[in-house]
Amino acid sequence: MLTEICQYLKNWFNRKPDGSEYPKYYGEFEIADGELVTDQLAVGQYYRIMGSLFNDGVHRYGEGNLADETFDGAIWSMGVPAEILKLADDVTAWQKEYGTVESANMSPYASESFGGYSYTKASGGGSASSGVTSSATTWQSVFYARLAPWRKI
Repeated sequence: MLTEICQYLKNWFNRKPDGSEYPKYYGEFEIADGELVTDQLAVGQYYRIMGSLFNDGVHRYGEGNLADETFDGAIWSMGVPAEILKLADDVTAWQKEYGTVESANMSPYASESFGGYSYTKASGGGSASSGVTSSATTWQSVFYARLAPWRKI
C-alpha cells in the first residue's frame, strides 16, 4: 500500500529535513534470497526500486520478501515519516474492510431501487479540486484530509 500512497501523493520521501536528498543509486542490482544485495541501506530503511521486472515499488530493507532477479535500474533511499506509515496501516485496514468490489459501500450508485425496496447512498466522491471525482468511495477520498499535507504537485 505504501507504493500506491507514494504514487498518489507524488512524493517518494527522498528529501531529508535539511532539504538535501537521500542517496539514489543507478546501475545493475541483484536480488538474491529475497533481499536486495547492497551495503548502502540500513536494516529497516525504506527504499524504492525502479526498473525491475518483478519488484518495482517501495520496500523495507531486511524483510526478505522480494523475487530474485538481476536488473538494471535505480534504488532510491527514502525517509518515510511515521505519520505516513500509520496512514498506510489505516488505509490497508480500510481497504481490507471496504475496498472489495463486492462491498456495498463501494457501490457507484447514489440510489438503488428494486422490488419495492429503495436505497440512497451519500456521495463520497470528493471534489474536482481534491483530484478525486469518482462517485464511489475510495481510500483517496476517505483519507483525503490526512493525505493532503504530504501531496506534491
